Amino acid sequence: MSKWYQGNGNNADVVLFSKVRLARNLADAPFPSVMNDDIRKSVTKKLYAAVKSSPLAGEFDMINLADASEAQALSYAEKLLISKDFAKDREHASFLLSKSSDMSVMLCEEDHLRINAFAAGQDLAGAYEKANALDDIFISTLKIAYSEKLGFLTASPMNLGTGLKASYALHLPALARANAIYRLSAMVGKLGLSLRELFRSGAGDIYVLSNQVSLGISEQSAMDNLTAICDQIVRQERTAREELKQNADFEDKIYRTMGILKTARRLDFSEFLDTLSLARLGASLKYLEIDFATIGDMFYDLQNATLIASAKADLTEQMCAGLRAQIIREKLE
Repeated sequence: MSKWYQGNGNNADVVLFSKVRLARNLADAPFPSVMNDDIRKSVTKKLYAAVKSSPLAGEFDMINLADASEAQALSYAEKLLISKDFAKDREHASFLLSKSSDMSVMLCEEDHLRINAFAAGQDLAGAYEKANALDDIFISTLKIAYSEKLGFLTASPMNLGTGLKASYALHLPALARANAIYRLSAMVGKLGLSLRELFRSGAGDIYVLSNQVSLGISEQSAMDNLTAICDQIVRQERTAREELKQNADFEDKIYRTMGILKTARRLDFSEFLDTLSLARLGASLKYLEIDFATIGDMFYDLQNATLIASAKADLTEQMCAGLRAQIIREKLE
């Protein structure tokens, strides 16, 4: 079975993965922002107990970030399992992680519960099914804050209603080269969606398409709207890629990119993302014999904090760049 970050699902040439996040809160506890330590510990235990007494008990581990190194905590954030702010507050942070790493539940972050579920490729229904199964357990065993008028009550008014945020991670190198991202972002913004870069300055050409409206709309409608726009962007990206194939300089650049990956002795993070993006584009256009799973593993495992956590040593950025290049060379031999 494909891992969610390997991009081997539906429309894998453009859609790396799908994600569903559900925000929930207990009706009988203050929001995390105003909790003291004793209340936080009590709520965390209550939430964990709900899972431990459920049929899904054996599928999740409790991760206490107080027991993790700074690098390990940041690695979880790099892998999108927790937020960056949550990773920095290690003393008070705990989360549930599924055995297959396709689900995580932040406990007492902005909300009492932040359920995250991932699926490979364009499969929002698959991600939602996993998140909803866990959500049902919490709703059936705990008193969840809910209003007949407003829906699920959340710390931020932006999440009132369904508490759902659905996302697609899209690889859009051809549209980025055509300077079409700003136009797309403005267009989806008018439809209540957002299109934002996953990495700073658009490195890696990966963009996250998400819904912004959760009040006054059903979960299914929100996901259907998002998927319809995703389908349009996929078609536009494929058309732009076909146009790129007519450019001999572009073809040359793709093959040179593979040469860099196979021979480089140092790859800083930004160059790594941009180079791997071109390699993935080359693979989708059948120029290069490298599969999406291998590229997905690299994106997932070779960011700085994850490298440091895996090495269990204090690595400088230059040392990370050297180790990253070495690992890539070994993978591509």
